[in-house]
Amino acid sequence: MISTLLRKRDRLAAALLLLLVAPLPAVAQDDPYTATVTVDATSDTVAKARDTARSEGARRALNAVIEKLAGGPDKTKPLKLSDNQITDAVASFEVANEKMSAVRYVADYTYHFKPADVKKAMQSAGIAVADTSAPGNPGAPGAAPPAGAGSKPVVVLPVYQTGGTALLWDDPNPWREAWSQRSAGTSGPTLLVPLGDVSDLAAIDGDKASAGSSTALSAIAKKASADDVLVMLASQRDGDKPGIDVTVRRYRGGQFVDAHVDSIDANPGEAETDLFRRAADTIAGDLGNGWKNAKGAGSDQQGSLVVVAPITGLDDWIKLRDRLTAVPSVRKIDVKSLSRQEATIEIQYSGGMDQLKANLAATKFDLEGGDPIWRLARSTGDK
Repeated sequence: MISTLLRKRDRLAAALLLLLVAPLPAVAQDDPYTATVTVDATSDTVAKARDTARSEGARRALNAVIEKLAGGPDKTKPLKLSDNQITDAVASFEVANEKMSAVRYVADYTYHFKPADVKKAMQSAGIAVADTSAPGNPGAPGAAPPAGAGSKPVVVLPVYQTGGTALLWDDPNPWREAWSQRSAGTSGPTLLVPLGDVSDLAAIDGDKASAGSSTALSAIAKKASADDVLVMLASQRDGDKPGIDVTVRRYRGGQFVDAHVDSIDANPGEAETDLFRRAADTIAGDLGNGWKNAKGAGSDQQGSLVVVAPITGLDDWIKLRDRLTAVPSVRKIDVKSLSRQEATIEIQYSGGMDQLKANLAATKFDLEGGDPIWRLARSTGDK
């Protein structure tokens, strides 16, 4: 009896879902390497359904792009590309009109493909671009380059910090969802949020991103044909002034370049999803404006402070020192005194105090107290 009711419930939910999903209106695409498709997938869970929908949607969108470039479906051939090869060809994507039940996922996806990868796929399949000499066609003399051409994308890794855990590909991650769903924009660098496929998971995870692993950051940058990677560490702020605190660290060639901090206060009655989306738009806008609107100091400023940190012995001190040295803002550590119970050190850092606190917090350190005595505590549950 119960199983029958559950099946009826699932069928009803699916029927309601279909009623809620409107057909996608025709949208003019100026970029020949862009296509919009409606995805619809069902699986054991909605998370699995979404992954299937993204993968199938990318393949259909790529086929649509190639048909457009070739001059029609009769001018194309089946592509012998794996799912990973297709997702690697995606420069960025946007999501709209998401609808989901417990086991079904429906949405409209707009995929932007890398021109070089598309041309390579067409060449390998023996598919020619139609009328390349005609004005306005891709590759024609004097034709305008596609959006984003001529500049490398910037990889965005939205890491959500909650309960001492750094989430990147894991669900739920409302911070990554907000970045994945925002439009690419018309100014500033092309911000690329990886799809989170198997190869992305193999390259980097939340812990490696928040720790600034040079090897992992270089791997994800190489995969996206990018130079710069932005690790966007976000944590939700509760209490009297709820909102989101964000630390953005820029890496180039796997090496730390600079960092910025920003805080976005929640509006009264604002839904969590809307807050995260607004925070993503704010950070992207600050990035496009050269961080003129962002709070916090740039890495050209310098400072130092004396800190007392509890330790349990020499081995613990060495571990503490190594972890502090890996914090992006920290430039140098000088030992003032050392005992079996505590270490007194001078930390020389770049950027402002807010930036240092944010970077320490991202590495599970809490900076407490103040002049004349600062104390460094390890976050609860961190050993």
